[in-house]
Amino acid sequence: MKILIACEFSGTVRDAFAKQGHEVWSCDLEPSEKPGNHYQGSVLDIINDRWDMMIAHPPCTHLAVSGARHFEQKIKDGRQQQGIDFFMSLINCNIPKYAIENPIGIMSNIYKPPSQIIQPYEYGHGTTKATCLWLRGLPLLKPTNIVDSGEVITFASGKRMSKWFYDSSRLKPKEREKMRNKTFQGIADAMADQWSINEFYGQTELEFA
Repeated sequence: MKILIACEFSGTVRDAFAKQGHEVWSCDLEPSEKPGNHYQGSVLDIINDRWDMMIAHPPCTHLAVSGARHFEQKIKDGRQQQGIDFFMSLINCNIPKYAIENPIGIMSNIYKPPSQIIQPYEYGHGTTKATCLWLRGLPLLKPTNIVDSGEVITFASGKRMSKWFYDSSRLKPKEREKMRNKTFQGIADAMADQWSINEFYGQTELEFA
């Protein structure tokens, strides 16, 4: 298959699918961190280039509920609407199979609830990071290696946070962004293993919603 990995600079998902023998290109405004097929620029430049599948990671900065305290200003200055419009441009593409991921955020209400929500600890990584997947033409992703959900930091205020998220919050902004945006290897491998086949047996149309 010819596969587009949109909004990825790490090469993690791209390389997982490439190992399965597919023609795979990552795309991002940033250069690829690792050698491989990569288009540096907007995914909208190449989204109509006859792809068989797309795995997309649209920016969540203006959409995730973790940043809700900034929503009022982002609504006023148009940044949130820009994020919504970009997300929907991926949803409305003409690629027959896709998975579009984002953390818990406003798109579940503005568009529709995700097809499923996955966690890193279901794929061998001992932490929580709820990730929504909106699927077209693909089956639900199945857990591959369920492990402990990892350490949780509890603050004096009562707020709780995974140690992984806490550690990332202590990094410089650019490093923090890269850490949080990189797909966990176990999830990338599961996607490549489970979505590389041409036909999906034993699934219902509802699961492809």
